[in-house]
Amino acid sequence: MTQNTDATRPAWTVRGTDRDEYPEVLRVVGEALLIGEDLDAITERMRPLHDAAGYDRVLVAVEGEGPAEEVVGSTNHFPFEMALPGGPRAVAGVTGVGVWPTHRRRGVLSALMRRQLADIHASGGRYAALWASEGAIYGRFGYGPAVTEVETSVQRQYAGLRPDAPRDPALVVRLADPGRVRDDLARVHREVAAAQIGQFRREEHWWDKFLRDKPDARDGRSPRLAAVVSGPDGPLGYALYRTLNKWEDDGSGGEVHVEEVAATAPAAWTALYEHLFNRDLTSRISFAFLAQDNPLRHLVVDRDRVVPKLYTSLWMRLVDVRGALSERSYAAPVEAVVEVSDRYAPWNAGRWRIGADRGGARVEPTQDAPDVSLDVSHLGAAHLGQTSLTGYLRAGLITEHVPGAVAGLDAALHRVDAPFCGRIF
Repeated sequence: MTQNTDATRPAWTVRGTDRDEYPEVLRVVGEALLIGEDLDAITERMRPLHDAAGYDRVLVAVEGEGPAEEVVGSTNHFPFEMALPGGPRAVAGVTGVGVWPTHRRRGVLSALMRRQLADIHASGGRYAALWASEGAIYGRFGYGPAVTEVETSVQRQYAGLRPDAPRDPALVVRLADPGRVRDDLARVHREVAAAQIGQFRREEHWWDKFLRDKPDARDGRSPRLAAVVSGPDGPLGYALYRTLNKWEDDGSGGEVHVEEVAATAPAAWTALYEHLFNRDLTSRISFAFLAQDNPLRHLVVDRDRVVPKLYTSLWMRLVDVRGALSERSYAAPVEAVVEVSDRYAPWNAGRWRIGADRGGARVEPTQDAPDVSLDVSHLGAAHLGQTSLTGYLRAGLITEHVPGAVAGLDAALHRVDAPFCGRIF
């Protein structure tokens, strides 16, 4: 597929790539994202993921021919199984998106995104998801901000837990090198990821990547530690964290930096937080990734000392609107005709009649007058049940033709549990 017919510029083409060309892909992505890491180091870190998943999902934009051919843009996606409303589903985890700085604003990214969506759709895929380096980029390609997560920290003197926090004397916390307790970590994560909307099942090569712990990536902090809480029947939770040795004029100012914390029982959350909050010589505990409904702020004595910093994590894209809405679960009955616009996946554009209740859904094309007109990105934002369509309506970005139609859709799409991904891919 050749693009850019402007005779003053060389033509470029979108095509697939292979293992041998992959370092050139990383060269473009590394420069576009300002990673600042040596190319050999990036290749060593990323290649195992692609060796496991295959290189057939990597797309490149190339300029020139023969020996003069040069990669000027790329995109990629990993095959994930992600928990979505209605159950675990296949999701294309989009990553490795970048355009060489001299080739921006020429339509390279648009062509890559359009081709990628067509390929995902042709393979039967219904969803794509990504973490956005810049929030202004992906809305025009049909992605919507679907998950808001929390970054926070607490000073140790304010980190006491409520006296009525659930505690179980049968639980034991073990502190170890993550590699030694990897099976316990995987067991807990497997249970959590099966039910928590937005989590993807972590296969062995992903554990390899996440547990990789080279000194040059620690930013002065300690090697990664794993605190695993277990009961008589096995592991119930874990925290992955690092410590930072710091001294102030008035004494120790050490820090605990929590990278991931997960649990499958209330008492396990208490045990993990008490462990993290009681490390000697520390004064601050920080958390990089938490769900909005994580138990932390409910368990501390003074919740206002744990100030959440909200950020958008996962952006969702419905590649197949009819298929995605048909297999979704719904919290309330809804009957509505939704008119969808979709520039990059024209098979989604048109009017769809949605009839759904707690027992299932049917979605059919229709010529009936629409109750709501919106962009596919708005459906992606609302699909995981956290983002409401009402906000878009109030902003004037979607059109409600029948009063109350948006409220009805929001009631049906809403979930009481906050979605959470927790890992940038």
